[in-house]
Amino acid sequence: MPTPFLHKLAFWFLGFSLLGAAACRQEAPAMPQPQPAVFPQPAPAMSPPPNFASLPTQSIGFGTAIPRGATPAVSARAAIVVHANSGQVLFAKNADVRYPVASTQKLLTGLILAEAGNLSKSVHVSAGDTYVEPTKLGLRSGDVYRKEALLRAMLVKSCNDIARCLARDHAGSESAFAQVMNQKAASLGMTNSHFANASGLPASGQYSTARDLSILATAAMRNSFVRQCVGTRSLSFTMANGSTTVLRTTNKVMERCSFCTGMKTGTTNAAGRCLVSSGSNGGKNVIVVVLGSTSANVWNESEALLRWGLGL
Repeated sequence: MPTPFLHKLAFWFLGFSLLGAAACRQEAPAMPQPQPAVFPQPAPAMSPPPNFASLPTQSIGFGTAIPRGATPAVSARAAIVVHANSGQVLFAKNADVRYPVASTQKLLTGLILAEAGNLSKSVHVSAGDTYVEPTKLGLRSGDVYRKEALLRAMLVKSCNDIARCLARDHAGSESAFAQVMNQKAASLGMTNSHFANASGLPASGQYSTARDLSILATAAMRNSFVRQCVGTRSLSFTMANGSTTVLRTTNKVMERCSFCTGMKTGTTNAAGRCLVSSGSNGGKNVIVVVLGSTSANVWNESEALLRWGLGL
């Protein structure tokens, strides 16, 4: 028969065992849960925000744009809406993805030529300037024009023969002018762009992004001459033979919306329909870039983003 002492000893042993098990349950670390694999993603090519501080306040306006409602649907490959007062990005879709941007890069061509000055100089057309398609004014070898007249026509009607002529006149050749474009782009902070010609016609290794074009548009709007040109709805151009022709803007948003202050179109098969547009309303100012759109959508989506960005 077990003695009382053995009963007590068994009781103490059982108690210590239970306490130890409880302690183990409290102290044992929880098993780590399996985590999904995380792969490093390349950092997007972010450009420094544009400095809008030096925009001319009387011409552009410095109110506060407050978007209303949901962001409009955007079917284009890339788009961005920038608040011109602060440089704040209000909306972005694939803003740092490289795309061909067609004639929107003529904003850079125009800015370089306007900043170079000497707008009253005579520009002589060479035969090589005329070998370009599809949008052209019809310059002929040996024609002589004022630089200012050619520059206005290029920015309003997007003439590729004028872009090539002015580029060659400025730098000696269009390829040399492309180097000037890349230097200027870098100085503006367009770190994700590379240009090979003055017109935006397809070329190997030529690209930009919606974000970089918004930086370019900001710089272009600081230049009073470029700002006036891209905001022109139509102009009368006198050809070298004395005949005149009326050139109308290719920007349909500016034609139908009073709050659209201008900017630049672009179209090639590779780039699709592209549009850089600016808008002002009640002291508010925004810049919209739409890349890789279609004829059916580029105007409506650009207008919708302008309205949204301006709080209309």
